[in-house]
Amino acid sequence: MNGRNAITIVSMMVLVGTEVFAVAIAAGWALAGLFDLGDRIGHVLMGVFSLFAAWIMLQLWRRATSIEPIRTRATSR
Repeated sequence: MNGRNAITIVSMMVLVGTEVFAVAIAAGWALAGLFDLGDRIGHVLMGVFSLFAAWIMLQLWRRATSIEPIRTRATSR
């Protein structure tokens, strides 16, 4: 396992994940408030946007691990 790459990827995922999920929750809250949709619809919007944020994070993980591999290949000697 390549520890340096793992730390880099996890750190990046924490930073970007915080921002992406904060935007998702804020967007659901703002749209519900802007259109006066109520709390229940606001929570549904937050959930839907959070699912989209989770999909974004999955795509980011896949791309990051393809560039910075966590597992190193065994070398044959």
